[in-house]
Amino acid sequence: MTSSLPPLRVRVQPPAHLAVPDAGLGLHWRPLLHADVPALHALLHRMEEHDRTPYRTTLEETDERYVTDWHSDPSTVLGGYDAGGALVAYGAVSLPAGDSQTLRVYLEGGVDPAYRRRGIGSALLDWELGRARQLLAASDKDAPARLVVHVEDDMPDSVHMLTERGFQPRRYYTELRRSLREPLPEVSLARPLDLVPWSAELDEQVRLAHNVAFDEHWVSEPQTAESWSQGRSYFVPEWSFIVLDRTSDRAQVVGYLLSSRYEQDWASLGWSEGYIDLLGVRPGWRGRGIATALVVRAMHAYAEAGMEYASLGVDTEAPGAVFGLYSKLRFEPTRGSTMYTIEL
Repeated sequence: MTSSLPPLRVRVQPPAHLAVPDAGLGLHWRPLLHADVPALHALLHRMEEHDRTPYRTTLEETDERYVTDWHSDPSTVLGGYDAGGALVAYGAVSLPAGDSQTLRVYLEGGVDPAYRRRGIGSALLDWELGRARQLLAASDKDAPARLVVHVEDDMPDSVHMLTERGFQPRRYYTELRRSLREPLPEVSLARPLDLVPWSAELDEQVRLAHNVAFDEHWVSEPQTAESWSQGRSYFVPEWSFIVLDRTSDRAQVVGYLLSSRYEQDWASLGWSEGYIDLLGVRPGWRGRGIATALVVRAMHAYAEAGMEYASLGVDTEAPGAVFGLYSKLRFEPTRGSTMYTIEL
């Protein structure tokens, strides 16, 4: 990709030396190792319980995040330990290896509730910003770059920290749900379209269809075979479906819906749900009811499995947007978050 922008290293201005947060904050700092994953999981649990988040991170998810998102690289994950040796704060940055159109560095972190309002979160964010710029400067790719932080609604302290460092709201995310106790519609597709259960034999075709379907999406990057297979710990094949075009002897995937079962979140949510992780239709087949048929078929599968709701997340350019087919299918918003970015 040819860029008219200045070289990446010039744009990102990485720090030559990046110090850990000041010892005056009362913590000892060191990189997090894979052996620290259980301690990190315990910290996440304390934070989620205190903040009453509508999700709970499992140990398996924590391990997957360390290995997959953070590439098992201790230099990108910093832990803060109290005098007793307990992990009470962490900060992490990740640069997806497959990014090519826009290089995105994701920043995340948190502080144990008992140690908040001491300046630890601000110090961690400054370390993350410096480390993120170092990662970008070390990249051999030259493309637009973006520093990214996701903030749940009702977190004004986090928003203040971000905006005073130059972050701006970029995208708005909304979680939607639809009661499965209400009557579900019946939707059928006209031949030669055929809605079939997901199968491993078709999964590579689904990946290729996904890359085409999201080619023009503002934040999408092509999925490699490796990245496509990651993050499927809670994938439910029997809740996932594919639409084939059988015009010729060689049927092709033109639409798909992949579902997951995040049972660990149900207690904090207050209901059980089938979750739509991915939904896409190839451009040449849009406007033929494929997405609606896939969502309706998934809702029937969720209901048959005893779920109370169907849920998914959508992103929009502005808050309070209309949700298209989801509104028509009587999905309702439950909560939201905002993506804040620095564009480089």
